[in-house]
Amino acid sequence: MRAVRGERTTTLAEPVRATVRPSAVPTSRLRVALAMPGGFEFGGIGRMMLYLTRAWDDSGEGPGWFVVDARGPGSLLASPAFLAASLVRLAVERARGRVDLLHLNVAGRGSTVRKVLLSLWAELLGLPTIVHLHDFDYPADYARRPRWQKRLVRRMFARARLCLVLGARDRAFLADELGVPPERLVVRPNAVPDPGPPPDRGARGGPVRLLFLGHLSARKGVPELLAALARPALATRSWRLTLAGGGEVARFRAEAARLGLAERCRFTGWVGQDEAFALLREADVLLLPSHAEGQAMALLEAMAHGLAVLATAVGAHAETVAQEETALLVPPGDVGALEAALVRLLDEPELRARLGAEARRRWREAFAIDSYARELAFLYHRALASP
Repeated sequence: MRAVRGERTTTLAEPVRATVRPSAVPTSRLRVALAMPGGFEFGGIGRMMLYLTRAWDDSGEGPGWFVVDARGPGSLLASPAFLAASLVRLAVERARGRVDLLHLNVAGRGSTVRKVLLSLWAELLGLPTIVHLHDFDYPADYARRPRWQKRLVRRMFARARLCLVLGARDRAFLADELGVPPERLVVRPNAVPDPGPPPDRGARGGPVRLLFLGHLSARKGVPELLAALARPALATRSWRLTLAGGGEVARFRAEAARLGLAERCRFTGWVGQDEAFALLREADVLLLPSHAEGQAMALLEAMAHGLAVLATAVGAHAETVAQEETALLVPPGDVGALEAALVRLLDEPELRARLGAEARRRWREAFAIDSYARELAFLYHRALASP
């Protein structure tokens, strides 16, 4: 677990946007516990919290913070020990007056179970909470749970001073299905830092550099991506694909070989944030043909890097990018549409350049981490001021 740091490191749905000016951020210092799984490099939640805490620390305007990890970075068999340690840590910090708010980062499956337990523990400690929902399909996860678990999930959201969601779909679910009052719902998309000015990709020679960045799985659309690249129209064009991420690497390496793509596909395995940014800088196009997402960090990171993006309109993605303006969007699972969009991006360098430039402009306008960090600090104060 990470120690308290430094005592210092909404956009698309206007009716519930929390608008914050830098001068409006309270100056009194809070102490916040960030509940998240596996540390800062464990999935999208970890990367989002990494960017957030770095922005707080760099600006000196954020709260004091520490991490409670109720899962641990390795095997799930160790999760009970991490959960117990988290409960003890919260009790000690609360007793010593060193934590004012618990920020619960929630996804489905085991994450919900652990966060429900942390929420109940916070209730016993008299510790206020906010719930931050990140899941790719939380309505489906909730529907699969038995009735008694649903009651506990509703209690977790009902007790929270504020509930943060990534987009309109999750806002509607929390309001309509879980009964969260509209005044306690905030739509706040994710955010990423500025990687610096994009390179001049138009001056590059050689094959077009395609990048998939994420967990290699069927949900992320990797089977359809490989199937599209194996079609005759793509075989005659010049491209190279890097697939960066953990997951079913061996399965998809074998599938690429079976389809005759082995020499054009590179599998890196899991990469950290610095390696991911290096790959984004080198790439010409980001490919994200997912079947389900909340709001993929890779999408926002590609926008910040001025990359052309080919994605699916799932989760909050249709609220993040616009068809033909900041990305090309295709239906999930549609190999033909994916093939046609890839052909366009390979054949039209001016299209890649325009989409990338507009994507970076849109990132700067709505998804920059500095403004996100100031806004979240303000929301913490708002949450504590709520009954």
